[in-house]
Formats: sequence, structure tokens, C-alpha cells
Amino acid sequence: MHGNARLTYWARKEIPVRHQAGWSHAAIAEQLGTSVATISKWWRRFLADPQGPWFLDHSSRPLRCPTQTSPDREHQILALRARRLGPARIAWRLEMAPSTVHRVLVRTGCNRLAFMDRPSGRVVRRITTTRPGELVNIDVKKLSRVPDGGGWRVIGRQVARPGRERRSRGMAYVHTAIDHYSSIAFSEVLDDERADTTAGFWDRAAGFFTGLGVTIEAVLTDNALCYRSRAFAIALGDIEHRYIRPYTPRTNGKVERFNRTLLEEWAYAQPYRSEAARTAALDSWLHTYNHHRGHTTRGGQPPITALNNLPESHT
Repeated sequence: MHGNARLTYWARKEIPVRHQAGWSHAAIAEQLGTSVATISKWWRRFLADPQGPWFLDHSSRPLRCPTQTSPDREHQILALRARRLGPARIAWRLEMAPSTVHRVLVRTGCNRLAFMDRPSGRVVRRITTTRPGELVNIDVKKLSRVPDGGGWRVIGRQVARPGRERRSRGMAYVHTAIDHYSSIAFSEVLDDERADTTAGFWDRAAGFFTGLGVTIEAVLTDNALCYRSRAFAIALGDIEHRYIRPYTPRTNGKVERFNRTLLEEWAYAQPYRSEAARTAALDSWLHTYNHHRGHTTRGGQPPITALNNLPESHT
């Protein structure tokens, strides 16, 4: 039933009942708060098919659409769409309006480009979860360490690298575990990504989530050696361990997107004068991320709000 319908299904069914009881169309229209024309319309539909769903709304689609895009034109649009072109680019090539191209794509059931893997054209399957702890994504992000006194952002490129001399101080490894449902994250900056280091990180991450009342059911990682080690398997215990398909980082997209946010809002958000200063700023940023930073996937609310109404089985 459409939003502006004057009569409900019950009221429409009352029309033949009251008509057969001897009421006129004008009287029935006054009783049901509508017009005589509307009462006559539903009465005619009842007479045409008394045993069928005569009281349901008919489609407002016209029987003929003389101005609709021709089938040949639609084939051209779909052929260009198969090359992963958007409505605007297709419209430019065919000298059509982008809105017309968009209507054809919607009518033919084409997926949005954002839902597709550009190289293959296949629709990307999204991992969905229904509760905190159902799946935790884990990954490591490597960052160049900040030299003492600051890098080139602080002291300038010529001073930082006189004569192209390298001032690298090695790599810092940011280990992250993020809950797929709530987006609550736990990160640490460690010296490497060896098996024992990764296992120790997971022990602390699991304690962090347990302290929030989250029961972890499964973890998702890539195929790095540290995640396939015996030490990491012992640290997981009875928790299910899932691996992404090789060379398919988008499967672990939750933590991959978090890593990008980590770089933009923490690692490169301001110039640091030492690695220790950048590492010290991580805890404060993580607290802001988990407790105060709004997320579009959560309706503008911070991740911690997803735990406010946890069922008793998770507390």
C-alpha cells in the first residue's frame, strides 16, 4: 500500500459489504472519508474479479513507454559497463545524459562499481558479523622509525639527508587487533613480528577485549609465518583461526582500513622528534578512537557504544 492511500485494505473490503447491504456510493464515501469516484473505482474492481486480490494496489507503470531507451542503446551501455566504466564516462562516450545511463544500469540490475573488484569485475563479498567478538581481525603495519631529533618533516630534507646519506633507524612494527563488529581496536608498537612477539601481543589483546566483556570466537589473519607458528596457535587456544586467501588483503579489509586511519591520524598527523614520542602518543589516540571518534558505520557513534547493551552471554 502506498503512503498516500485513503483507504486501507480493510476499508476497501468493506465497500462491497456495505454496497450489498443497500448503502449508496455517496453514503459509503461519507462513512469511509473518501470520494464517490474512489468508491466507484474499487466497486468496479470488485465486480471484475470478486474472488481475486481486487483490493490490492495496481502498478502505476504505463503499458507503453515510447521514450524509453532502445534495446540497442541499452546493449551499448551494458557493453561499456562490462569494462567497469561509471555512468558519467558511459554517458560521455555515447553522448547521453548520465541520469539516463544510471536508470538503465539500475533497471538491468548492475552492481555499483564500489561493490566490484575492478581487475576481475566480480562482486566483492562482504564479511558481516552480528555481535562483538564474533570475529577479530589482526595485522601488522611496518613503519620507519623516527630518528632522534626528528625526520625530514622536522629538520628539512637537506639536513636530514646530506649528500643522500640515509638516516634510517630501522622499522617499527605496529600490531593491531580490531573487533569486526564494533571496530574497537587494540594496538602496540613492537620491535619485530616474530612468532613469540606476535603470540605475546595476542595475549595482551585478548586480555584487553576480555576486560571489556567481549568473548572472542574467531580471529582472521593473513598468511604470514608468525600467524602460522606454533607459538601463536598455543596463544589462541580454542579460538578459531581463519586465514585470508593468499594475495587477497581486501578480505582483511577491516584492519587494513584501520591501518590507513592509523597513518593519517597518528603516525603522520604531526611531526615527532623521536620514535619514543610517537609511540607514547599511540595510547592517547587509541582511547580517542575507541571512546570518542565517531564512525559512519555506527551512525556517527564511537565504537565503545556497541558494547553498552551486550547480552549476558558476552559479559
